[in-house]
Amino acid sequence: MLTRIAFRNILRNRRRSLMTLLAIAVGGTAMILFGEFVAFIKAGLETNAVQKVGHLTVFRKGYFDYGAGNPGAFGIDHYEDVIRLIQEDREIQPALNVITPTISLTGIAGNFEIDTSKTFMGTGYVPADRERMRLWDQHGVSRRRVLTDPGLRQDDETRGVLGIGLARVLGLCERLHIADCPPRPAAVAAQRAAVAGQRTVAADLDLPPLTDDLPETGKARSDAPRIDLLAATASGAPNVMSLYVSSAEPQGARELDDNIVVMNFSLAQKLLYGRGEHKATGILVQLHRTDDLGRMRTRLNELFASNKLELEVRDFAEREPFYRQAVAMFSAIFLFISLIMAVIVLFTVVNTMGMSVVERTNEIGTARAMGVRRSGIRRLFVLEGAMLGGFGAIVGVVIGQIAGVLFNRTGAMWTPPGQAAPTPLQVLTSDAGGLLIGAFIALSLIATLAAVVPANRAARLEVVDALRHV
Repeated sequence: MLTRIAFRNILRNRRRSLMTLLAIAVGGTAMILFGEFVAFIKAGLETNAVQKVGHLTVFRKGYFDYGAGNPGAFGIDHYEDVIRLIQEDREIQPALNVITPTISLTGIAGNFEIDTSKTFMGTGYVPADRERMRLWDQHGVSRRRVLTDPGLRQDDETRGVLGIGLARVLGLCERLHIADCPPRPAAVAAQRAAVAGQRTVAADLDLPPLTDDLPETGKARSDAPRIDLLAATASGAPNVMSLYVSSAEPQGARELDDNIVVMNFSLAQKLLYGRGEHKATGILVQLHRTDDLGRMRTRLNELFASNKLELEVRDFAEREPFYRQAVAMFSAIFLFISLIMAVIVLFTVVNTMGMSVVERTNEIGTARAMGVRRSGIRRLFVLEGAMLGGFGAIVGVVIGQIAGVLFNRTGAMWTPPGQAAPTPLQVLTSDAGGLLIGAFIALSLIATLAAVVPANRAARLEVVDALRHV
């Protein structure tokens, strides 16, 4: 009976009730759309990080904190056995997607045709494994993304990829067809001509080349520009290798653009370890689902401890600090917008219920005179507020979900943080069940709490004053 009375009271002033429902629905729609957008951002950042460095990375203990100074000294001994140990573990095997060794190193990249050099940060990948990692897309955010040419070749270890900025500094704009590349200054061009003359003289003198240990497949790559990479081996001796640049790719951050070199794992091993024992500085572990990350990390630590291996495990959020920073920023923005929507809903419901109390003062007095207790009056108005909030929340959730689906079909594009190429701009509607339920509960609860203040005022009215109210 109380519910039917509350529903009829809502319908008595349809215009005011409709405006209140619309206010709640608009707040719910805004929360749903922006919440799904934030979920899409998080999923995109996670996907980019996992495609690049996997979910987990196995390092030798101490590498994560001190390995940047001398990566070769923190190499993983017998890394093939470690990979085999992980692959054959019965608990890890079902969750494992890709496991692959990697090399990280630093050095100097030089294009001596124009007498130019630049420090670089290099990463060595197994080309086939890298391609499999780039296909990971648990959240479906890369379905419309076009993957670029990887630049690495399984059958040609001399091929590699540079960042756009590093290729520009090394004077490779024309040969790599880099757009919007400013011309080199005249003084530098003159110096390049002089260096070219010196090269000709050196050729006439039949001087030996910097490196002479490249396979024939690398020597025959006259179509690709060549650079020389200088790095210190694990023993401290300098080592030089040649790299034929397949392409230059934007990295989304100037620091990476100006420094990154992606090369074949075998070439990186030769550059870092020379004639010594070839190791890996890290082992990338990519899982099928991110939900298994915590469990797999615990299992890896147990596995290493039981086999007395001096190894440690880091997840992708530790290796990519930008991920945590971006997620925290967008979460804070979502919280701020949600609070604004909550305040709007709160004051709208308070105003609506306050007007209802004023208009129904005589009815309240009559009900109290007939024996209805103060608690009954209070429950009636609170129930009306809860019903307004519930109906408005349902409408907002439905409209928000429909609007999200329609928006995803518009084909909008944008360049997200941490990326250099435009990607589809979408909201994540597929995994939004928790968001929809949370928005419904939050709006209903806010509307219910907002009705408490006018409900208490109605319950405290004196019977005589309420009956003679005009």
